[in-house]
Amino acid sequence: MPAETSIPVSADALAHSQRVSAFLRAQIQEQGGWLPFSQWMHHVLYAPGLGYYAAGSVKLAEAAMASQPRNSQSDADDGNSNNSNNSNSRGAISGDFVTAPQLTPLFGYTLARQVLEVLQQADATDILEFGAGSGALAHSVLSALDSLGVTANYFILEVSADLKARQQQLLAPWGNRVVWLDRTPSQFTGCILANEVLDAMPVELFAWSEHEDQVLQRGVVSEGEGFQYQDRVAPTALEQAVRARMPYLPGYRSEINLQSEAWVRDLSTWLTKGAAILIDYGFPRHEFFHPQRQRGTLMCHIQHRAHDDVFLAPGLQDITAHVDFTAIAETAFGAGLEVLGYTSQARFLLNSGLPELLNTLDQSNTKTLAQTHGAVQKLLSEAEMGELFKVMVLSRGLDQMLSGLSRGDRSAQL
Repeated sequence: MPAETSIPVSADALAHSQRVSAFLRAQIQEQGGWLPFSQWMHHVLYAPGLGYYAAGSVKLAEAAMASQPRNSQSDADDGNSNNSNNSNSRGAISGDFVTAPQLTPLFGYTLARQVLEVLQQADATDILEFGAGSGALAHSVLSALDSLGVTANYFILEVSADLKARQQQLLAPWGNRVVWLDRTPSQFTGCILANEVLDAMPVELFAWSEHEDQVLQRGVVSEGEGFQYQDRVAPTALEQAVRARMPYLPGYRSEINLQSEAWVRDLSTWLTKGAAILIDYGFPRHEFFHPQRQRGTLMCHIQHRAHDDVFLAPGLQDITAHVDFTAIAETAFGAGLEVLGYTSQARFLLNSGLPELLNTLDQSNTKTLAQTHGAVQKLLSEAEMGELFKVMVLSRGLDQMLSGLSRGDRSAQL
């Protein structure tokens, strides 16, 4: 870890980061001294026993109410961080970021209404969540459905052993109604949930040459004890993908999440009937590759601080990229899925009845009520998560619109 950072880490954490760096240097050497960024990002996040999501460190905040949401609009309006330190209580909480289900169970209760609509249309009782985090969303959704008299089965596909253990502890009271999977099913009928999943998939970085109409692929090389970017002429497939999405802009650099598109194509092979509700921060293509967003959208999170130095503290920080929702929609259409709708998180939650649920709370407990109102404000505010986060629903075999998409659909903007 660079000496100039103001982020305190333990000796054990520093030693772990050094082990991760040594592993990354070995991978770079094995590949001839240069590693495509997508591979580097995969290793730094998912290498067994070393990567950020595979090494057993605490990733999610315990005291979520006091924290800044991951990739909130106040972190960086255009997806580029200025190393802002914007949490008011960083020293009091653990983890590196907080997600919507942890802010308030009302997020999960509201989402459960949409899950129920999918289950009813699909004549199913099965839910599958990708990347279930702390398990808070699963707990809220199951609780809400139970209160509505619906007994659902909940499946989780989780790549982090640490988070899986936390989920198993929190969800133990649900018994055998919650099942962890090692791989995607061969076929599935029901509702799929993916909250902040696509953003954590390794991306390909590219750059347009400064002086000629040429696409470069960004890779990583070793530099002393650290790492730096080095560009090479992009392979044909990456070049074609870039040219299909944006015009030549000298010096412009950004990313393409080919893995998320592969994930959607795979989803289409086993979703028999039902819908996938995707919730993530991102933009339609014309905003994603806007000329003013000339540094891309890569973001890092460590101890509730957001910045854009991907080479800082390998293994100790999360690395994410915003979602190109146009690419997700195009891939879904090409794979035979329907894009049921696309809207902001705020509009989706409002349509789904969040205000009504808020009004059912005990009004006499003023402290809890104030905390809940604060959390709901973060979920809905354009300055926080309400506008930056989007909801896209991909479906097969459903014949009715979800109430969460009944107003404010932005599919025409994709």
